[in-house]
This record gives sequence, structure tokens and C-alpha cells, in this order.
Amino acid sequence: MRETILAQLDAIEREHDVTILFAIESGSRAWGFPSADSDYDVRFVYARPLEWYLSITPGRDVIELPVDPVLDINGWDVRKALQLLRKSNISLMEWISSPIEYKRNQELSEVFNSVVPLGFDRHSSVRHYLSMAKFNRQKTDGEHVRIKSYLYAIRPILCCKWILVRETQPPMLFRDLVTEFLDGTAAGDTIHNLIATKETQSELETVPKNTVLDEFIASEFDSLTAMLPNETELPDPAPFDDAFRKIIALIGNGK
Repeated sequence: MRETILAQLDAIEREHDVTILFAIESGSRAWGFPSADSDYDVRFVYARPLEWYLSITPGRDVIELPVDPVLDINGWDVRKALQLLRKSNISLMEWISSPIEYKRNQELSEVFNSVVPLGFDRHSSVRHYLSMAKFNRQKTDGEHVRIKSYLYAIRPILCCKWILVRETQPPMLFRDLVTEFLDGTAAGDTIHNLIATKETQSELETVPKNTVLDEFIASEFDSLTAMLPNETELPDPAPFDDAFRKIIALIGNGK
């Protein structure tokens, strides 16, 4: 599959006249708990030649390949990505820290990554992960619960805990979060077992409702909600503008 993905990314660069800064895997594969039938969620950030940005008519800032049951590929223009990075967009933050990388332009991505620390915001990040936890927690009702729903509810809770304790972007691998906060606990052991089961089953696989996990989700969600950091102002746009200009200049020089 990796060769297929690389071929698709090369075709995107040729057909759309773009340069990919980096392309990674997102979602369950990057988090370390794919199902046997999980698709591939490839995400990338790209840049165009200078002339494209100088038009009075804004162009589309997303590239999406047609829907495929196995391969989902789409990317954001670098200007859009930097705008979202300044707002501490969690999806983008996770792309940046993905452990599965397909393609990287080292020089361009280094410029982009130079402003990543400026984009991280505790309030925005915790609020986003709490929203994810709330949404997926609603899917854990009923006598039988999809394994995916439990894991998708617990992961953002542990991400919130990491942010509040470490004040940094959480690691992508779910096992690292479980080990950090739940090592040796009943909840931690249960989660590790669910991950192992999910890897051999379909996305639709369910397990009987688990009291240990339900109580953990409920208590942690309430506790973390009460600890939401204060909102802060957006960072100065100047460094993001500077990174954007440097990237476009490098592309003009054939990088």
C-alpha cells in the first residue's frame, strides 16, 4: 500500500502543479489501534507557485482525491494550514506529529515546523479534545459498545490530561498515553486488551458494556471539564506570515 500511496502523491504534485511539504497517515493507524479493515487516511500540506497566490480570485485551498473504500487522500494549501496552525487546529497538530510519514520536503517542512510551537494553545487543544470525548462518549451507551467508540472516547480524555500535565501536544500513539496515565490499572489493562482485539477485528466489532471504562470516562470527563484552561489571545501573525513567504520563495527557487 505504501507504494500506491507514494504514486498517488507524486501524481498529485504533477497534475496540480504543487509541492508537498509533508504527507502522513492520520487517524487510527497513526494512533496505533487500526482495525483489520481500517482504511488509510493520508493527509498532506502543499504549496503552489507564487503566481497562484497573487490572483484577485482566491483559488480552492484543498485537494481531495475521489472517495475510495481503502484509501482516503486529501491535503491543505500551506496558507490555509498556517492560518489553522495559528488557531491551534488539532487535526493539523496531529498531522505534524504523526509517526507514519510518506513524503517530506525537508527544507520546506523545516520552515513550516519553525512556527508550530507558536500555534499550540492549551485552551483550544483541551476544548477540542473534550468535544471529541463528549461526541464519542454518547456512542458508548447500550448493552454492547463498539470497540472503536470506547477507544475514541478515551483517547481524547488522555490527551487532555497530557496537555494539562505536560503543557505540550500529546503523543500520537495511544499506548503511550495509556502507559503514562493508566499503567497497571484495571482501566489500562482493559484498554490494552481492546486495542489488541481491535487489530484483529472489523471496525464494527462490539464488546459488552464495561463498567470500569464507563466509570473512568464519566469521572475523568467531569474532572477535565472543570479544569479547562483560560482562553488566550491568538499569537502574533507575523511569524506565520514570514514562514509562508519563505516557503513560497523557496518553491520559486526550485526547492
